[in-house]
Amino acid sequence: MNTTAAPGNIPNHLAWAIIATVLATCLCCPLGLLGIVAIVQSNKVNTLINQGDFDGARRASDSAKTWCWVATALAIIGVLINAVFLASGGMESYTQYMEQMQQLQGR
Repeated sequence: MNTTAAPGNIPNHLAWAIIATVLATCLCCPLGLLGIVAIVQSNKVNTLINQGDFDGARRASDSAKTWCWVATALAIIGVLINAVFLASGGMESYTQYMEQMQQLQGR
C-alpha cells in the first residue's frame, strides 16, 4: 500500500464516464453500454482512496480513463454514423419504408 500519494491527485473520471456512456448508448448502439465499465472503475477509485490503497486507486483511475475513451470513441462514431445517415436522406428513406410497411399491414 502506498500512502505517500495525496488522494486529491487521483481523479475518478466519474462525470466523464457517465456522460460518455449516455452519449455512446444513445448515439451509437448498445455497445455504448461498455461505458458502464468506466463508471464501475470510477466508483472504485473513491472506495480505494477511502481504504488508503492509493496504488489501487491510481490503477482504477487509469482503467476508468481508458474505458471513458472507449465510450467517447463510440459516441463519436455514433455522431458520424448519424450525420452520414441524415446527409444521405436516410430519414426520408426510413419514412418511406415505414409507410410501405403500414400499407402491407393494412391489407
